[in-house]
Amino acid sequence: MKKFLIPLMILLFMNCGSDDSVKDFTAANEEEILEYTSAQGLNAQRSDSGLYYIINEAGSGSSPAASSNVTVAYRGYFTDGTVFDESNSEGISFDLSGVIAGWTEGITYFNEGGSGILLIPSRLAYGTRGRSGIPGGAVLIFDITLISVN
Repeated sequence: MKKFLIPLMILLFMNCGSDDSVKDFTAANEEEILEYTSAQGLNAQRSDSGLYYIINEAGSGSSPAASSNVTVAYRGYFTDGTVFDESNSEGISFDLSGVIAGWTEGITYFNEGGSGILLIPSRLAYGTRGRSGIPGGAVLIFDITLISVN
């Protein structure tokens, strides 16, 4: 019995570690964003990183850098319309260097007073693991208004 137990325990412990196979959502996210923008009649720009953005109002104030502190009013939702987060109309202030990559890049396309939409693939958001209320691999959409560059 002992000679079978040790190999079995080794096999079990080998399989208890982290999953080294990480699903790549790049193609699925791209397709989901393109289907969403088409269905909604949106004309989005695609950056080199894969972030899609729509500038509804460019704004006329200062433009933030990726390291700026900004105040932004937003509503975050999935492509099915389910809202997962939302600020009040006064917005929230934060450093762009401390948020998801899609925001760090996307907010810099707007000037103060500007508004629009960010369509963020999972690799620029919470990746394959997700976070509370956001499943891994999820495309995130944000309606944003850049209130100020602080």
